[in-house]
Amino acid sequence: MNENLFASFITPTMMGFPIVVAIIMFPSIMFPSSKRLINNRLHSFQHWLVKLIIKQMMLIHTPKGRTWTLMIVSLIMFIGSTNLLGLLPHTFTPTTQLSMNLSMAIPLWAGAVITGFRHKLKSSLAHFLPQGTPISLIPMLIIIETISLFIQPMALAVRLTANITAGHLLMHLIGGATLVLMNISPPTATITFIILLLLTILEFAVALIQAYVFTLLVSLYLHDNT
Repeated sequence: MNENLFASFITPTMMGFPIVVAIIMFPSIMFPSSKRLINNRLHSFQHWLVKLIIKQMMLIHTPKGRTWTLMIVSLIMFIGSTNLLGLLPHTFTPTTQLSMNLSMAIPLWAGAVITGFRHKLKSSLAHFLPQGTPISLIPMLIIIETISLFIQPMALAVRLTANITAGHLLMHLIGGATLVLMNISPPTATITFIILLLLTILEFAVALIQAYVFTLLVSLYLHDNT
């Protein structure tokens, strides 16, 4: 039972070689570049989506922070498309792997923090010690603020992993229960199937919301350091 439950989270292989790299690169096919003079509806929707993301994410940033626009837009579109593709049957969701989410969170967080120390050294150091702190609490507050700073990329990665994994497990459990109840109690199976459909719709929303939350937090970390 445990093997069947977690089988969808095992990294897929082909002829003994992991194909996770090909799976990660696959969402880029969904956003092709247009070479036409007049765009079709897909490209028009893509351009509208990019403009909306830029308006939502980059409006609060300084000119130094807006240099990250391409990175922020690419990040949210990659995570969103990867999460959505992972909801298809017999597919693999890379964002259920903590190692992959950490590999996205740590470099982005480190880049934002390094940018802050490079361009706003005094302001960045001031975050470790709020103004008016009693002298007796200074060592403790510095330790707490340092820990909270270094835990930010872990929180980013764990939040995305936990939400996507929990949704997939719940869909798997309810789907298995529906199949079992079909022969035992068809009315109950119908109810569980309706619940499964509603949960699937919710998971589509969660896939996009988690991409937005991950990117928004990266954007806020960048805003604090630029």
